Amino acid sequence: MKPPIRQVPDLEPLALPPGQVARLVEELRREIVSGAIAPGAALGQEELAERFGVSRMPVREAIRHLQALGFVTIEANRRARVAPISLEDVLEIHDMRVAAETLALRSAIPHLTNAQLGEVEAIQTRIESSDPVGFGPLNKRFHMALYRPSGRVRLIAHVETLFNAADRYLSMARAGPELHAKSDREHRDLVALCYRRDTEAAVDCLRRHIEESRATLAGFF
Repeated sequence: MKPPIRQVPDLEPLALPPGQVARLVEELRREIVSGAIAPGAALGQEELAERFGVSRMPVREAIRHLQALGFVTIEANRRARVAPISLEDVLEIHDMRVAAETLALRSAIPHLTNAQLGEVEAIQTRIESSDPVGFGPLNKRFHMALYRPSGRVRLIAHVETLFNAADRYLSMARAGPELHAKSDREHRDLVALCYRRDTEAAVDCLRRHIEESRATLAGFF
């Protein structure tokens, strides 16, 4: 008898408290993803507090959350800066994604139900009307909904960390209408293969999807 599948929670590096901190994290994340705040830009607590009309405490908490999500780095003097972007980072993240996500999908397919795949399709429908900034969180939800039935808790947490690191880069790729349509087709193809329980074809589809994203993003550099 197979051991029972462990239920994997919808993990996040840090749970966001409601209110000012959540609003600041979302606003700053959007500005970082869109490029309105450039890589390497300093994030002064006093300036941000004045800009958003809040005290420094929620700003400090928001910066801590953004650091955990990979958007911000903290220097030795405690100054916060927007995390840099680089070709080397793109390549490493996507190489790690290929290894981790293909394993997660292979492990999940035997346990995926049609009801769960229906939920994945609903997420994809939302993705198709999303803007580049909103794409990252929805794309993460799409993929994680496919992987969670694997029950592999450590692997799922690792994949989520990679998605957080990839968010800005994936939004860059999503900005072009042709790339937008191509990504949507690949997502739909992947779901169709999962419905057929064709594990090898689905894993190959996912691998090509991530590798083509890697190549596209590398072209930006």
